Amino acid sequence: MKKARTILVAPLHWGLGHATRCIPIIQGLLAQNYKVLLGSDGAALSLLRKEFPQLPWVELPGYNISYSKKAGHFKWKLMTAIPRLQKTIQKEKQFVKDLVVQGKIDGIISDNRFGVRNKQVPSVFVTHQLNVLSGKTSFISSKLHQKIIEKFTECWVPDVNTPINLSGKLGHPKKTSLPIKYIGPLSRMKKENLPIKYDVLALLSGPEPQRTLLEEKVTALFLENLDKKYLLVRGVIEEQSSTKIRENVTIVNFMQTEELQNAINESAMVLARSGYTTLMDLAALEKPAFFIPTPEQYEQIYLAKQLKNNGVAPSCGQEKFKLKKLKEIPLYKGLKAFHTDIDYAELFRLFERK
Repeated sequence: MKKARTILVAPLHWGLGHATRCIPIIQGLLAQNYKVLLGSDGAALSLLRKEFPQLPWVELPGYNISYSKKAGHFKWKLMTAIPRLQKTIQKEKQFVKDLVVQGKIDGIISDNRFGVRNKQVPSVFVTHQLNVLSGKTSFISSKLHQKIIEKFTECWVPDVNTPINLSGKLGHPKKTSLPIKYIGPLSRMKKENLPIKYDVLALLSGPEPQRTLLEEKVTALFLENLDKKYLLVRGVIEEQSSTKIRENVTIVNFMQTEELQNAINESAMVLARSGYTTLMDLAALEKPAFFIPTPEQYEQIYLAKQLKNNGVAPSCGQEKFKLKKLKEIPLYKGLKAFHTDIDYAELFRLFERK
């Protein structure tokens, strides 16, 4: 009997989106009788360990990317962090090399971790950003990103390769020689018709301090409007899930997949960041939404603007948000699911190569 191959699944820890969109990939691997080794750091690793407590895991070097409180500072902060990030990527490469040499892994699925690859085993890079937006330096940042992707065996883009899609120009360059596979949107969520319990669900995540700044703003606005029922999921992974109620606001630090799926289905509308994984989840659930992109995150700003311009969902900047803006949601056509059934047996055939 053929020995089951072990695949390292390693999402970037930058918010929770990279980790949550790896959940259906991990489920697919297990269903196809692969073994899975989880690899990440921080809250992303904690989330995967809670979702898959039976699976082994390793802690990878942390990128430790954070945002500035003041607008205009993030790009400079990221530029100054490049030497440290390069050292982290080298540590990743050495860590993975040791796993390969020791025979502990037979393949790699890296969600935006640049150093998690090795020439001795099939190595997949998962991203919806073949073009990386960075303002005036977008051309340079895109070319640098594509140079990194070229070093992987394949690049899986969680989107459809059709004129109507979720990622727009991020995931659909005009010309490319990259080894791309469009695998369809990835979501751990399923739509259910459940009774509505909450008027608004605020779904938070992302790097600090901007996650906290939005939490404080949204909480204050909810507490000023006592005629509605609100649910706030903070997106803070801790040892135990905790819930507290303040007036008309139920506040939960985090939810695992099934609980969060129910909460979204039980909410009339969702207020969230315009992160790509959030878009995929809300599209799968076909849930009315309002988006507040993370300040200075060009990708989220672009995605929110594209949805607004296409009449799909409203959005605004963090500093301009007021609860009355949620009344704009019915004026838009809303996110719709791309019903794509991923053929995991075919997708994972890459790992059967000798």
